[in-house]
Amino acid sequence: MSGRPFTTTPFLIDIADDVIDDLRSRIRLTRWPDAAPGEPWSQGTDLLYLRGMLDYWANGFDWGAQQRALNLLPQFIADVDGTTVHYVHVRARSGVGIPLILTHGWPGTFVELLPLVPLLSGNFDLVIPSLPGYGFSPRPPRTGIDRRHVARLWHRLMQGLGYERFGAYGTDFGAGVATFLGLDQPDDLIGIHLSTFELAPVLDHQSPELSAEEREYIAQAERWSEVERGYSQIQSTKPQTVGYGLNDSPAGLAAWVIEKWRSWSDSHGDLDATIPRDTLLTMLTIYWATQTITSSMRDYFDNRWSTQAHTARDYVRVPTAFARFGNEFIPEGEPPRTFAERLYNVQRWTMMPRGGHFAATEQPALLAADIAAFFSS
Repeated sequence: MSGRPFTTTPFLIDIADDVIDDLRSRIRLTRWPDAAPGEPWSQGTDLLYLRGMLDYWANGFDWGAQQRALNLLPQFIADVDGTTVHYVHVRARSGVGIPLILTHGWPGTFVELLPLVPLLSGNFDLVIPSLPGYGFSPRPPRTGIDRRHVARLWHRLMQGLGYERFGAYGTDFGAGVATFLGLDQPDDLIGIHLSTFELAPVLDHQSPELSAEEREYIAQAERWSEVERGYSQIQSTKPQTVGYGLNDSPAGLAAWVIEKWRSWSDSHGDLDATIPRDTLLTMLTIYWATQTITSSMRDYFDNRWSTQAHTARDYVRVPTAFARFGNEFIPEGEPPRTFAERLYNVQRWTMMPRGGHFAATEQPALLAADIAAFFSS
């Protein structure tokens, strides 16, 4: 810990009624574009689907009920070395739990991970922070807030809460945060559990030759990037420009975020059957009310241009588990175990029969069982 004292205070979500009234008014005044020709969703978010979603957001979605449900969870705001961090802290029902910090990614919020709480809180002390710039964790007004920086914040947060040793779970950017916790604080980590492959090993002339399976995986990922990674190119270069529209238009915000949840989840084209609309709209309402969609996108900028990236010499010696969900958004995108073992001390490798990128929301029971089995071992 630094010399600055660690402080934390209880927190309740309290979005003003006039913010929700303004949101609904803006939805009703949306200027809709023409429908795209061709197959629905082939050029992005489908007009008919989005109009139905926004009609429900304005006229059926009960934000007050969602806010009351969220406020049943013990939430806090901590000052971590001058950075404000919002987090949920649920202590184990057993009385003595394994400390576990869980980190979401983009375009999620801490809400994405909440289905794990009833499944894990029997034997785990759960800490679920909001990444800087997401929802109720403001992003510091500077560059360099990358995954390694967040890992240092999370380490200090856990120490401030009295946990000398703890485990970490992560998905998307959160998987990168958990990885850097393992790299930089190995003696304080019990283990890390990942459900997405956020950081690939860095290869150089001294790296072992790639196998045919590894080469095919890399080629697959490159093919996917050609048709799906346009959002990342924008957000890692000009997040401010796209942020004006997303921060001002509920329709723009919903279209940008929902398309990713549909594309990356195991939805088979039917998002409503996979992710409850109330869950999506709760996260969208948090982004809207806190005006943090632009600051969340800065994750792409800060991580792309980071001076703290991992190198070919890095190796996570902390025991690591991977839960590989069968319909991750890179088509057939599970990396070969040998590829992961170039960077990680892989001790558990579970291939899940279903589920996609948002495993904690899509398949919480499968994910929670794998997390529990790994850390109990």
